[in-house]
Amino acid sequence: MELNTIERDDLGAAAEDLVVPPAATRKVFVKTYGCQMNVYDSQRMTDALAIDGYAATDAIGEADLVLLNTCHIREKAAEKVYSELGRVRELKAERAKAGREMLVGVAGCVAQAEGAEIIRRSPAVDLVIGPQTYHRLPAVLAKARSGEKIVETDYAVEDKFEHLPQPKRAELIRRGVTAFLTVQEGCDKFCTFCVVPYTRGSEVSRPVAQIVAEAERLADAGVREVTLLGQNVNAWHGRGEDSEEWGLGRLLFRLAEIPGLARLRYTTSHPRDMDDELIAAHRDLPALMPYLHLPVQSGSDRILRAMNRRHMAKDYLTLIDRIRAARNDIALSGDFIVGFPGETEADFEATMQLVEDVNYASAFSFKYSPRPGTPGAEMNDQVPEAVKDERLQRLQALLLKQQQHFGASLVGRTIDTLVEKPGRQAGQKVGRSPWLQPVIVDEKAGEIGDIIQVRITKTGYNSLFAELA
Repeated sequence: MELNTIERDDLGAAAEDLVVPPAATRKVFVKTYGCQMNVYDSQRMTDALAIDGYAATDAIGEADLVLLNTCHIREKAAEKVYSELGRVRELKAERAKAGREMLVGVAGCVAQAEGAEIIRRSPAVDLVIGPQTYHRLPAVLAKARSGEKIVETDYAVEDKFEHLPQPKRAELIRRGVTAFLTVQEGCDKFCTFCVVPYTRGSEVSRPVAQIVAEAERLADAGVREVTLLGQNVNAWHGRGEDSEEWGLGRLLFRLAEIPGLARLRYTTSHPRDMDDELIAAHRDLPALMPYLHLPVQSGSDRILRAMNRRHMAKDYLTLIDRIRAARNDIALSGDFIVGFPGETEADFEATMQLVEDVNYASAFSFKYSPRPGTPGAEMNDQVPEAVKDERLQRLQALLLKQQQHFGASLVGRTIDTLVEKPGRQAGQKVGRSPWLQPVIVDEKAGEIGDIIQVRITKTGYNSLFAELA
């Protein structure tokens, strides 16, 4: 399964901009590629490194350790990492001339997939560590500082979440009023286009007590909204506080009991795991926001079979009807791949028809990218790039039209908004709507962490503008 892709931080510092930190302080610069789970993992790696004396920095010129937390979903994401490592190599060389050490590490899914090949292609890399073993970072760094090149990509037998140190309350407060919380990792679906089962392993669910304890720490630090994460999050089944096995719906009800925690979300889901209890949670749980990211990838049954999605287009549409019957104001988001091997114009038109039938509030769409080691990469009848480009443009134009229509439908409505952070312009704050859009309000409308009622006055390209109701 694929989570929404993002990229954090910039390696824009030139060698002449190097800053020498105080000798007593080690600093780590983390750049995050890929999905929300990688953002969460980067935070937890920073927590693990804190006990080893590393403080996080946003300036690569100050860093004693540069860590790239990588994504392997698409080819360009992997190649970006090698391009970035070229720039880091030059920075490391300049640091060495100045008599200062800089360690370089690659973590995440590219690390898991390519292992020692990363060090072969980029000798400046000192350590490679997979997403299931980053709780071992302090021990790995100790070896790397002695000059040893380390590749740590074995799947950990122990539960990494039990071995990770907890961040200090002050650090959680600094991170803001919204937070990610990983509850499930891995995927057993083996879609033919996807590397996740090979880089993240089989599905593993955290127990309820562990999840609740982390959510309570977040709420105590002022977090008002938590997004539960998993490669296949609605497949989560964990041991409950009553020693019975719970599903995601029941977990959401339990988390809603935590004082101060006002909003809940989850991503990313598979249509096959959307059960009755979870649909009922959308109907009966006010804290569960009316927004659901439910990828379908294609509207063609023939392509869905080739993708090994284990559902047909009709199954997906029937499920959408059931969800909307439970919560009529729910906004749908999805993922789409165009140009999967063998996709004909008729197959693509079936996808366009499904998009018309669902009417998405937002969506993520991509050209098919063959990933080494997946069945899709070995399939015949690969679609030409020019055809992929043309189809993607047509799909994105339709999705953008639907997104703009959904935003326009909110103008004049009064909605609850979580005030999240200062705005980019003076006199503004940015809130978050129930449907995940940024909401621009006057800075006097409320304090960060407040949930206020606002009236939507107009829409921007990806945001809403509002006044206090």
